[in-house]
Amino acid sequence: MKATAILIQQPKQIELAQLSIDDLVEGQIAVEIEYSGISTGTEKLLWSGKMPHFPGMGYPLVPGYESVGKVIEVTKNSQYQVGDTVFVPGAKCFGDVRGLFGGASSHVVVPQERVIQLDEQIGAEGVLLALAATAYHATQGLPENQPDLIVGHGVVGRLLARIAVAKGKSPVVLETNSARMAGAEGYQVVHPREQDASKKYPIIIDASGDAGLVNTLISQLSMNGELVLAGFYDQAISFLFAPAFMKEMRMRIAAQWQPQDLIAVKELIDSKQLSLAGLITNTSTPKEAQYAYQTAFGDSNCLKMILDWRQK
Repeated sequence: MKATAILIQQPKQIELAQLSIDDLVEGQIAVEIEYSGISTGTEKLLWSGKMPHFPGMGYPLVPGYESVGKVIEVTKNSQYQVGDTVFVPGAKCFGDVRGLFGGASSHVVVPQERVIQLDEQIGAEGVLLALAATAYHATQGLPENQPDLIVGHGVVGRLLARIAVAKGKSPVVLETNSARMAGAEGYQVVHPREQDASKKYPIIIDASGDAGLVNTLISQLSMNGELVLAGFYDQAISFLFAPAFMKEMRMRIAAQWQPQDLIAVKELIDSKQLSLAGLITNTSTPKEAQYAYQTAFGDSNCLKMILDWRQK
């Protein structure tokens, strides 16, 4: 099988390429991708060449871990049927071309246990399942872990806030970009200079990825407070020990979502407790990949860029 895929040949060099993909074997399914999302966190680091070394890292590579499509082929005894709508968190099916993360492709072959079946009506919003699971993973979905303060009102910050509201909390969200202040439902978004400087917060989650904010955020913690780093940081993180010591604070790093997080957020979405509405702001076609990636990474008005693979 052949696929048309986004290929990062080297940092800042993106092209649309024709690639061969692996043959289907027992336990796998073939999916025709309809939509894929562009991540402004990890994918931006891949595109810029600033991604720290990870297993499988290297160029050329097919990016993308936020894809939705239709099953077009299954093997014997598969739990899926042709025509099912599924979320695909990436694929490694491109032979010598690295699949990191491998979802930005017209077709993929993937182990069936990697995908999540979705309601066919979800459309492009289905690509947001990965970021919703990332936000959910930061708190394990527990009411007592929900943040009092969130830093950053991008997609992950909004999903953190929406999950917190669903769990009974009404957090404050800090945002410096005026273009991203709107869109709050059940919580408050303020500029850092407008917040109550005397207020202290038991749980702060940073979704900005800005390593330079750590000392400031520690100063805003209450006694025995917890700081959760939920962004992806390409710079060393350091902080003054004395303020952290005096508050006897905790610091936790929230890594990538796990399969159970995908299942949990799907249940929240299906039960209408979590909405994905209003988070996709831009849509392009694969042929416009260069423009799409530059816009996703450089336009502050772009919350989420989607590639529509139906328009090849």
